[in-house]
Amino acid sequence: METFEEHYGAMKQAIETHMPSADMALIDQAVDYANVKHQYQKRKDGSPYIIHPLAVAQVVAEMGLDQDAVLGALLHDCIEDTDASHEDIERLFGSTVAQLVEGVTKLTRANFSTSEQAQMENLRKMFMAMSKDIRVVLIKIADRLHNMRTMQYQTPAKQISKCQETMDIYAPLAHRLGMQRIKWELEDLSMKYLVPREYEEITSYLDAHKDQDETFMRTIQSKITQRLTSMGIRNTTYGRIKHVYSIYRKMQSQGKSIKELYDIYAFRVIVDSIPDCYNVLGHVHDLFNPVPGRFKDYISTPKPNMYQSLHTTVIGTQGIPFEIQIRTWEMHETAEYGIAAHWKYKQGSGAGSEKDFEWVRRLLESQQDSDTEEFVQSMKIDMFDDEVFVYTPKGRIVSLPADSTPIDFAYAIHSGVGNAMIGAKINNRIANIDTKLKNGDIVEILTSKSAKGPSRDWLTICKSNQARTKIKQWFKKEKREENIVHGRAAFEAEMKREGLAISALDDPEVETQVLKKLSSFDSWDDMYAAIGYGGLTASKAVGRVRDTIIRIQKAQNAERQNPLRMRPDDETALRNRHAVSGVIVEDIDSCMIKFAKCCTPVPGDAIVGFITKGYGVSVHRADCPNAANRNDPRQAARWVRVRWAAEEAQPFDTTLELDCITRDGLLLDVATVMTTSRVRVKELYGKDLPGGRSTFTVRFEVRDVAELETIRKKLLNIRDVIGSRRGQN
Repeated sequence: METFEEHYGAMKQAIETHMPSADMALIDQAVDYANVKHQYQKRKDGSPYIIHPLAVAQVVAEMGLDQDAVLGALLHDCIEDTDASHEDIERLFGSTVAQLVEGVTKLTRANFSTSEQAQMENLRKMFMAMSKDIRVVLIKIADRLHNMRTMQYQTPAKQISKCQETMDIYAPLAHRLGMQRIKWELEDLSMKYLVPREYEEITSYLDAHKDQDETFMRTIQSKITQRLTSMGIRNTTYGRIKHVYSIYRKMQSQGKSIKELYDIYAFRVIVDSIPDCYNVLGHVHDLFNPVPGRFKDYISTPKPNMYQSLHTTVIGTQGIPFEIQIRTWEMHETAEYGIAAHWKYKQGSGAGSEKDFEWVRRLLESQQDSDTEEFVQSMKIDMFDDEVFVYTPKGRIVSLPADSTPIDFAYAIHSGVGNAMIGAKINNRIANIDTKLKNGDIVEILTSKSAKGPSRDWLTICKSNQARTKIKQWFKKEKREENIVHGRAAFEAEMKREGLAISALDDPEVETQVLKKLSSFDSWDDMYAAIGYGGLTASKAVGRVRDTIIRIQKAQNAERQNPLRMRPDDETALRNRHAVSGVIVEDIDSCMIKFAKCCTPVPGDAIVGFITKGYGVSVHRADCPNAANRNDPRQAARWVRVRWAAEEAQPFDTTLELDCITRDGLLLDVATVMTTSRVRVKELYGKDLPGGRSTFTVRFEVRDVAELETIRKKLLNIRDVIGSRRGQN
């Protein structure tokens, strides 16, 4: 078990190394304050909770941030998890520290309809605070990093959900901030739990070939060092194996095993000046054969996260390709710690320049009307590393997501330019508006005052969320009646595709329940308008309708299919009885209820009850093999009529077993579906079978059979999932 002394000593050493002028007396005061506030809390491994704030403060200090950031890290959970207040922290440690802690604190006191909505609002709050003071998000990333380092103490379900969130949000965020070292560690730690078999395969292979790899890297390093030293160029050169998740992505994208990969080596050459960088490039290309098309100059055109280096891929005499990155020491520190390294040069308040946080404001602006899935997806697009750099005719550089079009470029300039666009020129030649832009293109947007505005087709052509959001805003404002017509047509077409009758919408109960789920609409026309301008997809809206219709139909079918079906007068009497665990039992007003593990019934299933000896009534699905003997005269008296109560307050455990064709990454795909389906997963595991087959078992909570069937359908849509069945808990 980790000890207070170990973590305090490590934090203190990091502070002395990176900020020797820090006031240790004030830092010790913050340690004591946090320790007292968290004194009754424990970590999952049983260690004192103060271990976590100390570890987060150590990471923050290693980033090279200032004393206020370290104090904020030590106190970051106090407002959220203890009786400490903003005013208390401000009085003891100053307004800046209090604002940092407030920025990191979740919106735990607010009421949200779902945990996903709460997550999205917490992220938005963090980004708002981040746009004012970058230290907020740096503390949050340090917080997540330590939680990931101790993920082994969490439940399997928590491991999957937290690791997926890390891959979706925190690793891309670290990348967008230029913090490559932390990004790599977050990705590798997440992969360890999301695809453990593939993680073990790669790490085992690297361990087995460690000596061979080190020999190869020493040989290359020696060649580069000798050449540069002989030419009088001071340099630090070293090689490394690319991190585990990077190798995994290469395996997936290239369809190869790790044994078939060659480009897993990377070398860095660090020199004193920019002219030396270009000089080194010439010597490297003289020593080794450059691979055509694999040279990138991020010095003359830095990435938006401030990353600068020369990248080139070469092949040595052994026929093995490897990458070489060439940079100065200042570039190297920025590449390792990103905005945190940049912070030290500013020596400022943490506010940063307008340019530094322009992308944060764009992200917030474009996500005002997004739901959770769209928000997370747009974060991936806006923050991952696939980018293209193009120029305005006046030479201004514009950064866009890869595969962007002139539409994206126009809306990146201004919404008025995009709305008035009638065409585009690329490199002074007329081009189609769906042309994919390439690095270095000079783009000119042709506009007209008589332009009728964007086309709906643009929503499928553009790549950036900024453009998509501005187009939706235009349609929302200008074309409500047209939106209703288009939205109704798309909605009804999706209903037909799903095999649902349009007449079902006439049911007032369906309308009330669907609009209540969608929450932001007061009428069908409001929903149609949202579909028309792109604020809601027809498939998502129909999904909500489908669930409601199926639930009603299942309940009706259950009455018809239940062999112990009651007469209307029986039903009236039974309906008035007291429900226990969401189930009403005929002739028994209150009794112990348990759900049979052999068939795991959920609301909507036809059910029967069996009076057990000493354990109350056991509820089975009517088609359960163990209920087949209910017509046996010797058992008939113990079988009773039961039904689901009108309202079920609690979720129910159920299990699905999936039959699959074995492939890498399948477990991650299953976990992703379960996460986006917004259900609580209690257990998820798989095993390989002979003949290239696998089986996965997932135990989770649902509220009714309609929700179960929706999730089953999503799982069956995963590539290489070929069948499913209800399993045993």
